[in-house]
Amino acid sequence: MTSMSRARVARRIAAGAAYGGGGAGLVGAAAVGLLLAEVQMAKRHVGNGTADRVPSAEGLYGRAYAVPGEPPLRLVMLGDSTAAGQGVHRAGQTPAALLASGLAAVAERPVELRNVALPGAQSDDLDRQVAQVTSGGDPVPDVCVIMIGANDVTHRMPPTRSVRHLSAAVRRLRTAGAEVVVGTCPDLGTIEPVQQPLRWLARRASRQLAAAQTIGVVEQGGRTVSLGDLLGPEFAANPRELFGPDNYHPSAEGYATAAMAVLPTVCAVLGLWPADEERPDVSRREGFLPVARAAAEAASEGGTEVTAAMPTGPRGPWALLKRRRRRRVNEPEPTSEPSEPSEPSAQPS
Repeated sequence: MTSMSRARVARRIAAGAAYGGGGAGLVGAAAVGLLLAEVQMAKRHVGNGTADRVPSAEGLYGRAYAVPGEPPLRLVMLGDSTAAGQGVHRAGQTPAALLASGLAAVAERPVELRNVALPGAQSDDLDRQVAQVTSGGDPVPDVCVIMIGANDVTHRMPPTRSVRHLSAAVRRLRTAGAEVVVGTCPDLGTIEPVQQPLRWLARRASRQLAAAQTIGVVEQGGRTVSLGDLLGPEFAANPRELFGPDNYHPSAEGYATAAMAVLPTVCAVLGLWPADEERPDVSRREGFLPVARAAAEAASEGGTEVTAAMPTGPRGPWALLKRRRRRRVNEPEPTSEPSEPSEPSAQPS
């Protein structure tokens, strides 16, 4: 599928989400019988991607940067098992911990991390998660990071419904005063036990949803970072290193790859990234595009950021497409740890 075709599909899904259309599933009905057989076979190999425990990484990071009277930055993670960090054994290996310690190092300021993500969650669980974040009298987070979408594809949630729930979550968080960064649906076509033609269909469905998510998020004032390619060719080329023991969730190295792709955008949205990095770099094929086209291009290239840029014109809303430099997976990880490490806690999958 060409970039322009993906853009048209993404526009239709996003429009259906905005105007209340039910929408069809991402996979045609003719393929359902074959898909169900392939899914059952994949599940037997993957074991449904479940794990007994998800380590809790909540706490204060970058304590050494504390200044009396200055509150820490507040970072909240929402989403599914990828946001929760399912598949690793230590809190410091989760994407939330890596983001919090990286943000503390860049800001030279402590970061208070809260994680309300739930393994197995679909986009319709975001309403509950956002309520946890915005109610109870807690201060408004400075930035919220959402990773969601994989379970929507595997459970065949209509994409318009998926995008509608995500857009509503972003709108509520932005209205409350938080910045929002969304890691879009990863490429499910890279899961090792999944065979053709399910692998091709899963990749197509994942990228279509990721592009539609981008349109919905940008329209509500959030930014997106594509995880598709990060959890795609890199994982396909080195699955033993980047997938965890269940061959479904990322390993510690895989989570580091994803988290360090999201970190520059988290820093940028808080005004912490170098000013010269905010200007589009033509040599990296960055620039202003209609939002649907930017979304389609980002869906197939991991680490690509999309943010609103210009008012709506004759070709619709425009966005800035950026390919930010990111840390390679074999570079040193941030060393900041929570001031009071939490014990791992069991969560339902």
